[in-house]
Amino acid sequence: MHKLIFFMDFTNPLVYGVPCFIAFILLELTYSKTHGDDHLYDWKDLAASGFMGVGSAIIAPLIKVISAIVIFEYTYDLFNPITDGVRTNILGYESFGYAWYVWLLCQLADDFTYYWFHRANHEVRILWAAHIVHHSSDNFNLGTAVRNGWFTILYKPLFYMWLPAIGFPPEMVVVCLGIEALWQFQLHSVYIPKMGFIEKIFNTHTMHQVHHAQNVEYLDKNHGGFLNIFDKMFGTWKELDDDIDVKYGVIHAPNSHNPVVILTHEFKDIYNDVKKSKKLSHALMYIFGPPGWSPDGSTLTVKQQQRLFKKQKSSNPEVAFSRPN
Repeated sequence: MHKLIFFMDFTNPLVYGVPCFIAFILLELTYSKTHGDDHLYDWKDLAASGFMGVGSAIIAPLIKVISAIVIFEYTYDLFNPITDGVRTNILGYESFGYAWYVWLLCQLADDFTYYWFHRANHEVRILWAAHIVHHSSDNFNLGTAVRNGWFTILYKPLFYMWLPAIGFPPEMVVVCLGIEALWQFQLHSVYIPKMGFIEKIFNTHTMHQVHHAQNVEYLDKNHGGFLNIFDKMFGTWKELDDDIDVKYGVIHAPNSHNPVVILTHEFKDIYNDVKKSKKLSHALMYIFGPPGWSPDGSTLTVKQQQRLFKKQKSSNPEVAFSRPN
């Protein structure tokens, strides 16, 4: 019972996060309006982001408690049974305790997991349908940070099950998830410049600007949490180029401030694509393949677009790239 109370207190964003989020959003909003950056915030867009943020704040604690108690606890107990009074992993070593270095290892493992969870959200269309909500605004600000899809919460814990399975205590995993979420919020600001040496290690504000851009060369880059090492290791890191005019948002935007439309428009598009499919393999690719996939090449994936972009730039660098989709 004490663990349930702990999880509910710690994982509820209303307890520790939302007041800070609101304060920083209002601070950035005020600064932008008083310093000539009226374009940074759009009132209808902010209202839509706020609505979805509130929805996430209500739904997330319920799902997180279920995931922490049911999924993480069950996995932890299954793979780390108590043997002769000592909790021991099924591989034969004693399950991890709460030493400071274990916390650091858990946070690193969390960041590794976040990278692949986040990357999967961009490369698997059914997951992208849930995640596109966060990218659907053509504004990049702290208000966008709370523009979270409600469906992502349902499957996110599945990516993290391996952490309690190898011996990290479930409450430690939940704390590390919370730290990751707080770091992610503050990345959504254009007012923080490049920070020298910090850029070599951490995922920073300018790197996250790249991630939220729909410029072809920036698509599907910088998936990291608080570190950028995994993007560099797996070929998805890209530095912000000051000579490129960044355009935020997504290629196929919902063009609506209606939260229901924003939350569901990509699922509707998947349904329409599946319905017109003549082969089961095509239908499955529309669901589980990369966004933009088509059997006839009428629409292109990000990798296909970037190959085309690179080819054109090498042959005709002075010609503006025309997006194929």
